[in-house]
Formats: sequence, structure tokens, C-alpha cells
Amino acid sequence: MRARPVSHATATVGVALSAILAVPAQAGPLPWLPPPVNICGETGFDPVNRLPDPAAPPAPVLPPSIDIPIWVPQLTPVPIPDPPHDNTRVAQVPLPADPCRNPCPEVRDTPEPEQESESTDESTSTGSAVALPRIRINPEIEPIPIPVPGGEGEPAQEAPEPVVRPIERGPLGAPVLPARVESVRLVDQVTGHGSTNRTDMRWQVDGTDLGLFWETEPGRVAMVFGDTFGEGWAYGGAGSDAADWRSNVLAYSTDTDLSDGITIDTMVQDSACHAAELLGSRKIKNWETTTIPTSGFALGKRQFMSYMSVNHWSKVPGMWLTNYGGLAYSDDGGQTWTKDQHARWENLFGLGRFQVAAMVPHGDYVYMFGTPNGRVGMIGLARVRKADVLNKTAYQYWVDGNWAPAAQNSATPLVAGTASELSVRFDAESKQWQMVYLDSAAGQIVLRTASQPQGAWTSTVPLVSTEMYPKAYGGFIHPWSTAQDLYFTMSAWDSYNVYLMHARLNPPR
Repeated sequence: MRARPVSHATATVGVALSAILAVPAQAGPLPWLPPPVNICGETGFDPVNRLPDPAAPPAPVLPPSIDIPIWVPQLTPVPIPDPPHDNTRVAQVPLPADPCRNPCPEVRDTPEPEQESESTDESTSTGSAVALPRIRINPEIEPIPIPVPGGEGEPAQEAPEPVVRPIERGPLGAPVLPARVESVRLVDQVTGHGSTNRTDMRWQVDGTDLGLFWETEPGRVAMVFGDTFGEGWAYGGAGSDAADWRSNVLAYSTDTDLSDGITIDTMVQDSACHAAELLGSRKIKNWETTTIPTSGFALGKRQFMSYMSVNHWSKVPGMWLTNYGGLAYSDDGGQTWTKDQHARWENLFGLGRFQVAAMVPHGDYVYMFGTPNGRVGMIGLARVRKADVLNKTAYQYWVDGNWAPAAQNSATPLVAGTASELSVRFDAESKQWQMVYLDSAAGQIVLRTASQPQGAWTSTVPLVSTEMYPKAYGGFIHPWSTAQDLYFTMSAWDSYNVYLMHARLNPPR
């Protein structure tokens, strides 16, 4: 995912959004510590807000250059329909017994040992002249898509028979007390250079985000990531289009001991040591920039993934416009995926309520928690019988205490306030639902609990603050969490990689 997250460092973006995107005042940064180093001596990324390295030279007062963006419209032909997605797949190259050995030297050179370098920047020395920044005009291409006839697309899919479910009562469940958080810690860096998994060398995953989970079968979880970049990615957020851009990639793990991190066993690959793009995207701004996974689940041997088709990212931090939210499925264990052509929630005039969905099977139903595009929408809820999960007409929306076959935009907000990038699970031990999401207004990743999916949901319990973890977002729960130990992934924008977090909870009795 590439939308810059809201953080305490975000500048004001306008009167209309200033209240919505308000963030807490910055707390004092923690003392400087050297970045983490993995067992191979590779330096990772520390997402914590820290004081500068006291041994480093002073930062320049002025930037070396100032870019002035100039909007340049450009007519862009878009062949339609979408071309078929490339589903070439190869088996995992056996990983060497030595975790520090390069599994594919023919794909990527083994990195040189990292050494500390001494600064030779004379501009910071006493008495040196202050260099004025260079002014550069930076043309920004703004595509104006023009549909043109293309080749053959994916075969047309037969639409399911329309179904209309009767209105059924959906009263709130008994209120529960909020969980108490005893501690929250960063367990490990999951992806990128310097991570234990060494995803840059093993699967060409240098920068990525999200890392949302579901259990594909007993003892195995899938972990899917958003916009992903390979060699050439540079620190500072999502990469450039040229840095081996894939809209989404998928990993598998059987690691049951999360206390020291999560080990990735393999990833879906289209060539040796290269993670494959699962759901294709046109990669054309103002048409379809990318396709981002939002949740996943399994029903029997079929895997499902909800996703959003992003039209474009906004200049406003934390905002974007989608074309629709949709469902895809896989019948080969997640190797290849089919976008269902009818299970789509269109985003007419940008008002669609279920654009960013978190879908959870429970009992006879699959529950769909959804928000609009961007990070300032309210949470809606729908449900559907498991057999009808790809039949959009069979969904019932929770409206004023009833399950009703209503339009999606009539869904009653579950809680007050805005939320984004939901992650929801049912905890069998406590028989409670857990919901984690980014509260942009508070600048926090928070937890709520409830006895029923429709609530009543507790007040928010802070887990992670952007004061301590600048530009953090996400919060995707590992399915093997418990009522006491909540494991979730967190993304950080500048390092643009994924971290495993652990919250020790004291659930009320």
C-alpha cells in the first residue's frame, strides 16, 4: 500500500481536514540506539522515534535541493478489456542450510559486508560556507486515461442467481469490558534488508507493507503484503515504478512460536527467488494504479482474498480513491487467483462504504467489516452465508439493529469515529471478537472487543502510538493470537517494511 500514513509529523493539509486528521502532540523521542542487526550482520530498520546519533555529523540546515512540482496532463491510451494476468509459477528454490548464504547468486549479487563509514562532508565543518539549495522543476505526469480497444481479456463469468434474504433481527450483544494492555513490544522486523527472513535476497522483497494473515489450513498461515518493491528500492516510503513493482505478494509460515518473530517458509514465486504478483493491476494512475489486499480467509480448500482497486493516491496524506472493493479466490492453495467479476462493491462518486474490507468466517456466515476509501471513514458491517460468499445479492447489511438486504451505504456505523485498515478475529477462548485498526484522528493503532460482530464494541484501547512509532499504520492480527497474547503486524512508512508486534493483554474476567 502506498498512501502515506497520518503521523505526528504530518503537516497541516487544509482547514477542511485539519480536525479529522488531527494528531497528538509529539512526545519526547527515545534515546538513540544503533539500528538492529540480524545474524548475518545486515543492518535493519528501527521504526522508533529516537534522538539523532550523537556521533553523526550535524544535519544540514538547508536541503540540497528544492523540487517544484509542475502538473503535466498526458493523454494515456488504456487498452480494454484488461489483459489476462500472467500466472507463471515456479517452486521454491531450496533455502541453504546457512541462512546467510545467497540462495540465488544468479539473480542478485551477494551484498558486501556492511561497514561504518566516516563522514567527509566538509559543509558541516566550522566556518564553511552555507550552500544554497538548488531549485529544480519537477514535471509530474497526470495521466488522462483514454479507453481503446485491446486484445482478449479474461473469460466472462456467469453471474449468480439473485438472492433476497428476509430482514432478520440483529440486536447488540451483551457489553464487555475493555481489555487492559500490560505491555506492547516490537518483536522483530519481518521483511526487508536486515530482517531475519532476508526477504530482499530470498524473494526480491526490499520494501513492502501490510502483512495481513489468515489460516489456510491447520498449522499454516498465509501472509499477504501490499505494494512491493525489489532491488533499487530506497529508504523513504514506497518505491519507484522501476524498482520491480508488484502490487501484492504472498508468503506462507508454519512458525508457531511468535515470541521471537515469525519465520517465512516460502513465497508464491514466478521465477527463482522472485515473489510473484498475485492480483494484477493496470498500474495507470486515474484508471487503476494498483490492487491492494485487505483481508483473507479460507472456506474448505478454497482461499478468498478481499482487495481494493485503487484509482489513485491523493496528495492529502492518508487518502486515496478506489474504483471498487472486490473478492478474489484461489483453488490451488493461493498460487494463482481469480478476481470474481460480480463480487464487487462499486465506489460510485467515492461514497462506497465497503471499499476496504476485513472478512471473517464464523459459524454459518462470513462477516464483512468495511470502511470507505481513505482513512477517515466509519465502519459498516454485512454478513453472508458461506455458500453465497461470491453472490453480492445475498449479503445482509446491519442497519439499525436488523440484518437487512439493503444497499451498502445504509449500513449503520458500528462505532463512533473513523477507522482504517481493519483487522478482525473471533477469539474462541474468550468468546469475544477483537478488532484492531488505525485511528488517524488519535494517531494510534487501537483495539476494541465485543461479544457479537455488530457490537456493542468497547471503547478504544491504545496499542501503538505514532508518537513512538512515527508514520505507523496497519495492525493486522495473527490468527494464532489469544485473549492474552495479541500478535499483529505494523507497517512504518519511511522504512516501508513490516514489523511483528506483541501486546500482552489482561482480559477482564
